[in-house]
Amino acid sequence: MPQPVTIVIVDKNATLKTLAIKDYKEEELYKKCGFKKPDEFALQTEWSVKIDKQKYVIAMYGKTDGKANMENNYNWPPPVDKVLYFGSCCIVGMICEEKTNNKSFINLSVELWNIIYEKLFGGFEDLTTTCNDDDDEEDELDAIPASMKTKKGGYLKDGFVVDSSDTEEMDLSDEDDDELILTDEPEEEGDGDGEELILEDIGSELSEEKYDYSDDE
Repeated sequence: MPQPVTIVIVDKNATLKTLAIKDYKEEELYKKCGFKKPDEFALQTEWSVKIDKQKYVIAMYGKTDGKANMENNYNWPPPVDKVLYFGSCCIVGMICEEKTNNKSFINLSVELWNIIYEKLFGGFEDLTTTCNDDDDEEDELDAIPASMKTKKGGYLKDGFVVDSSDTEEMDLSDEDDDELILTDEPEEEGDGDGEELILEDIGSELSEEKYDYSDDE
């Protein structure tokens, strides 16, 4: 007696579509995927997952040998996520009775497969929920005394962030101590051919400022 069933075809471009089969025969699934010969086309894995107290078994068939540019680009769930397939693959759905462990075919739709697919990956993160959780988190700076934060922006004062009022109070009076002055002395009678340039150092030896980038601050 013919057994009609609907399967899902996954082509090499990762496009999913359903295909109704009037008489399901496992040995002829390679034809449904567009292959002329059954060579290397076989059952690759079976996933077992329970959704709403119903246990599903999903069988995946494909080919691991093929020509260049025929690679299947679908992102398959573990444990076949690292395997390279060629051409189209197909997935067949079944339900399993827990007491008897008997399997029976179901009409697998793309919508049902997407639900199972998400379950196999452990579920996807709800970005809306994550955003709300971030809004509820306490700001660590709220517990820092105002005296330890800058007046503008409320940032924590450290070796790199300082208050603008602090910089205004810095003593810049020593900036001219190490200045070099180039003087132009007038020509003295009886001396040389022209003006003599004299370089005078009116300050102490040039000193280099040292910056401490240690993590002790």
